[in-house]
Amino acid sequence: MPLKAEPIVLSFEHLYATLPKPLWVATQATPVAQPELIAFNASLADELGAKEIPDPTTLAQWFSGNQAMPGAKSGALGYAGHQFGNFVPQLGDGRALLLGEVIDQNGLRRDVQLKGSGRTPFSRGGDGRSPLGPVLREYLVSEFMAAMGIPTTRALAAVTSGERVVRQMAEPGAVFTRVASSHIRVGTFQFAAAQRNEALLKALADHVIDRHYPEAVNAEDPYMALLEAVVARQAELIARWMSVGFIHGVMNTDNCSIAGETIDYGPCAFMEQFDPQKVYSSIDQGRRYAFANQPAIAQWNLARFAETLLPLMREEGDALVQQATDVIRRFESLFSAEQLRLHADKLGLAAKSPQAAPLMESLESQMHQGRMDMTATFDALTHYAFSPSDEHREALLALTTQPNELTAWLETWQAEQVASQDSQRSAAMRNANPVIIPRNHRVQEVIDAAYQGDFAPFHTLLAVVTQPFDESVEARRLAAPATENEQVLRTFCGT
Repeated sequence: MPLKAEPIVLSFEHLYATLPKPLWVATQATPVAQPELIAFNASLADELGAKEIPDPTTLAQWFSGNQAMPGAKSGALGYAGHQFGNFVPQLGDGRALLLGEVIDQNGLRRDVQLKGSGRTPFSRGGDGRSPLGPVLREYLVSEFMAAMGIPTTRALAAVTSGERVVRQMAEPGAVFTRVASSHIRVGTFQFAAAQRNEALLKALADHVIDRHYPEAVNAEDPYMALLEAVVARQAELIARWMSVGFIHGVMNTDNCSIAGETIDYGPCAFMEQFDPQKVYSSIDQGRRYAFANQPAIAQWNLARFAETLLPLMREEGDALVQQATDVIRRFESLFSAEQLRLHADKLGLAAKSPQAAPLMESLESQMHQGRMDMTATFDALTHYAFSPSDEHREALLALTTQPNELTAWLETWQAEQVASQDSQRSAAMRNANPVIIPRNHRVQEVIDAAYQGDFAPFHTLLAVVTQPFDESVEARRLAAPATENEQVLRTFCGT
């Protein structure tokens, strides 16, 4: 009788592993004591071309790193980074392992990575582990972003380790499995440049062009074209973050994806009461990465990317620097164009309405001065646009401490607003304004329950935030802003 073949979950390839060391260093996961599966994203696995899904026990063994997944070839990626403005020439995957790449159902190459799987050559004395809390936060927030259509890494699985991890205190440990278009960052290019090996830098750049920006191959200067493409993607990404009040928290160059995806959800949070200078991250003491600073920081990170590419570009001297500078400056107009489009959608205005920018600027001032919750405000405004009743008007005015000022704004907005008369604009407005976000206090409730061994609240919240326009009673309950006693004003990094 023939032996039954092992189930094939994913068909791995290993293109990145062909790049020279130290961009990729073969490393094995460190087994954990008692892995148990928390969640497995079956729909994402199907998207990745999974052929057969084994039982939860086997999944826990694979996604903890205790057992090598068939076809996986694990390794840690090297990268550098400016952390809060200070350059560190070697960071790298200190607690993560790339298992390989898969070609998904759309023909796109995507990475599969374990996070929290133990020490690597880049750990710098760390334990290589992750607490349970950051794993649950990243799972929830990344899947919400995906549901909103915002480019992001994805959550494939989460597993408890049966071990304790010491940070501010001893906490339950976990391992997270992340899927990304790639894990190549601005910091990866900084790391390659720091090796002072132009062949290494060129191999990385050519890999990125082939993988992410094949249209750049035939450009007069492929590396300048690469810079232009990355600038464009980052400009659109940051505008989309801002449209839902997302604050990344650690926009270091090592957390800036070359593929234009949101990556490394550490002490991230969604703004509730609107404040352009809002910071939640406990490590951002100087407000470097405050909400309103994110576009300028992204542009700064891209300037660092441009510096690494200069040796590969065709022009030389002052002409080269000027050309690269012009590309970086273009970020502002690209960001503004995407932001204007999003503003029109969020306000239910015509796509090219000249009133979109001044009306949004005025509303943001109203939200700040009136202590208004950002998500609740746009949700209430959407309801009022669809059905301009006294009930919906009063619900909106109840969100502000300055109802007279908001009333005046509403009169100006209504003179321009067309959502109730145009089905396409109505749909765009609804799709731009979620009912629910992963609110900080709800995420913390989930983490607190999980630390007591109860994962039901996690699964409930996950089901709701991945349907961000759900109007059900349960969605409305979880969408409610925090009371004064429920507010979570600080978020923490799990490293």
